[in-house]
Order: sequence, then structure tokens, then C-alpha cells
Amino acid sequence: MQHTLEQFFRALRASDVRVSPAEAIDASRAAAVVGYADRDLFRDALCATLAKSSDEVARFDAVFETFFARDAARPPASPSRSEEESQSEGGAQDEGPSEADMAAAEGSPLAQAVLQGDVAAIQQSMESAAARAGVSEIRLSTQRSRLTRRLLEEMGLEEIERIIANARRLPGGEGEGLADRLEAARRGLFEQAQAYVARQHDLYAAGSARELREERLARKQLNADGGVDPVDYELMAALVKKMAKRLAAKYSRRRHVAHKGHLDVRKTLRRSLAYGGVPFDIQFKVKKVDKPSIVAICDVSKSVAAAAQFLLTFLYSLNEVVDRLEAFAFSGRLISVNDILDDHGVEQAIFKVLQEIGFQQTDYGRALQDFSEQHLDKLDRRTTVIVLGDGRSNFADPRLDLMKEIHDRSRAVIWLNPEPESYWAQGDSVMYRYARFCHVAKQCGTLEQLERIIDDVLRSYVPH
Repeated sequence: MQHTLEQFFRALRASDVRVSPAEAIDASRAAAVVGYADRDLFRDALCATLAKSSDEVARFDAVFETFFARDAARPPASPSRSEEESQSEGGAQDEGPSEADMAAAEGSPLAQAVLQGDVAAIQQSMESAAARAGVSEIRLSTQRSRLTRRLLEEMGLEEIERIIANARRLPGGEGEGLADRLEAARRGLFEQAQAYVARQHDLYAAGSARELREERLARKQLNADGGVDPVDYELMAALVKKMAKRLAAKYSRRRHVAHKGHLDVRKTLRRSLAYGGVPFDIQFKVKKVDKPSIVAICDVSKSVAAAAQFLLTFLYSLNEVVDRLEAFAFSGRLISVNDILDDHGVEQAIFKVLQEIGFQQTDYGRALQDFSEQHLDKLDRRTTVIVLGDGRSNFADPRLDLMKEIHDRSRAVIWLNPEPESYWAQGDSVMYRYARFCHVAKQCGTLEQLERIIDDVLRSYVPH
């Protein structure tokens, strides 16, 4: 049963229910205590141990019902006798296979189980064959047909087909009844195997399909012609929050470890003076950990609006590790969008911002001047400035002097440009000039690149 539980944990993880090794051990102990006879009690014990939110409870219930479902593996009745014929003969019951039929099926345990109607043996044979065929390793829907055939082969389908062929070659049609019965059973087994493989696909391949889709979206260019497809937008927004949650967990653990430290002997002895020299109050050396303070300046012109929205979603999802976030947006003039984000959420913020400053001619110099005049005091040596934009200022004055001032006052300036570096000196782009006053200037046209860069930012705030 332990192997079955481990497979069940795999299915839960594939459905995005987190199951840690410690939780798996607790679930196994809970199952050993309540037993397996009462299905509802068994399910509740596992759910209480493994599901940690209402969403996970819903996913747990769906996986449990699918994983522990068992199809009725009843072989079809013999087609040689119709229901009307049976009724006309007084409703005589089927007396089961003859000795000759069982002798013909002697070399095939599966054929004997089918002829005898042994449901438990058929189901056990299917599950054992599925383990040998590796059905639980299914990853794509295109594997269903191949794994179904492999499952049936492991069960012994070829032996049944051989018995059918031999029975049909008997003279005088003596084996037609056996052949027809096994042929009907073969079709039933094929349907049951298809249903079994489809259930395994639902259990184990859902996570793989989601991972493949997320990998594709993580590499999708945000500034591609036509923008982000509406069908993909919600999936990408969810992916951004998932990435942010992963980074938040990663750096929250780092801070937690940093606070443990080592024994501080001097402070411990000093505190013990109040207790007559007895060290009641143990003091540890604590490393100082800075939370990032981030100022985000985002170009929300049409060419980079999607990237700006995903960046703001990313940053606002890092509440646990970001001490302060100040967000600004510009197309021509620059405005603070903190209140807009708080009132409307990131999903609707860009549309509200566009109503205020959208459809203006992009002017980076004007935006930098607005920031310097109104918000320069928000920068200090703990602040990381993240600028998102393509650096195309429509041949206006780029105000490099203001960019240098921002660089000098900040801990770091990071410029994320959705365009490839080969475009940074073409046309009206002055990105190559701004890059001189940036600690980091990188192409950031996909969610994957965005996650990597934000990870680098958080890593720079290491314990010291």
C-alpha cells in the first residue's frame, strides 16, 4: 500500500498540491492509524494532512476520486445466445465456460479469468500490467494509443488473440462460440484499457502539460507584434505571481537562516550581570538583512505596456521580501501609480494609467525631469531603481545629467529593455547612452528573463 500512497502523492503534486517529504510521512502514518476499510475516513485523514488551503482541498478531492476510482471490469456476455433466446428457454442461467473452453484457454490466465468472469483477477492483471508498461509515466495525450496497446500486451492480449485464431480454425465451427465470446471480451478489455490510460493521463500528465505551457509562455516575447494574446494573458499573469511567490519563499528562508547566527559571548555575559552572572538571557550574533527598497519607473507606451504590467505584477507580488515599492509610469509626463495600483489592482492599473497619460509622445527626458523635480528624495543608498523601457525618446533631449544623478544617489540602477541589444543604437533609441549610468542594462523581453533579473536584484540584498 505504501507504493500506492507514493503514486497518489505524485498525482497530487502533478495537480499543484504541494506535498513535502515530511507531509508524505505524516500522511502515511495517518493512513496506518485510520486504516483503509472506510473510504471516507481514509480520504479525510489524508486531506487533513496534505491539503493546506481551500483550493488545495478541491484539487485533493478531484485527484482522490480519480486515483482510487475502479472501473467495473466485467467481461461481456457470450454473444452466441441472445436475451430473447434465453427468455424463450425459461430464463436458464449461463452455466459458465465448458471444460473444453477452459482447456483451450489453459495457456492464458487472462483468458481463463475472462471466461470465468473473475472481475478481481482482471482488475489486478490490468494494474500489474500498467506498472510493467509504465503507464503512470505518461506525459502527453499523444502517448495514449501506444500505452493502451502496451498495457494490453502486458496483460496477455496476444495470447487471447492466438486462442481466438485457433478456435476459428476448428472444423465444423466447434470453436465459434469460444471465439465469439473471447472476441467480445477483447473489445471490452480494449475499452477498459483506454479508460484506464485516460485516467492516468488526467492524474499524471496534467502537471506536465501545464509545465510545458508555462515554459512556452515564459519564453514568449512581450513586445511581439500584436501584443499578448488575450487567451494567454490570464495564464501569464498567473505565471508571474507564481514566479514571484517562488522568489519570495526563497529569500524569506534566507532571512530566517540569517537571524539564527552564532552565540554572542560578550552580549550574553553582559546580560547575565542582571541575574548575578547566570546566563538566563542567551544572545546570538545576528546578521543584518536588508529588505529591498525598489523604485520602478515604467514606460507604458504601446510598445512596452505589456512588459510594464507584468513587471508591476511581479514586484507587487513580492510583498514579503520588498520593504518599499514606489511605482511610476510615463509616456510623455511621469506620474506616481501607487494609489492607482492600490485602488484598482495591477490587472486594471495599466488601463487607468493610459487614461491619464496614454497616447502621448514618449519623452524620456521629460519623464526624468518630472521624477527629479518631484520624487528624487525617495532615492537613497538602499534603493534599487528599476527602469523598464525601450529607450526610444523620439529624438528629444534624453537628459543624461538627470540619469547620472539618479545613478549617484541609488544603490543600483537596473534598466530592462524589451528590445534586443542590437536595436539599442538604431533610429531614435538612446539606450546605449543611458546604459553608461546603469549598473545593469539587459534585454528583458520575456517572463523568464524578468524572473532571472529580479532574482539577481534580491540576491544582492544578502545578509552581511
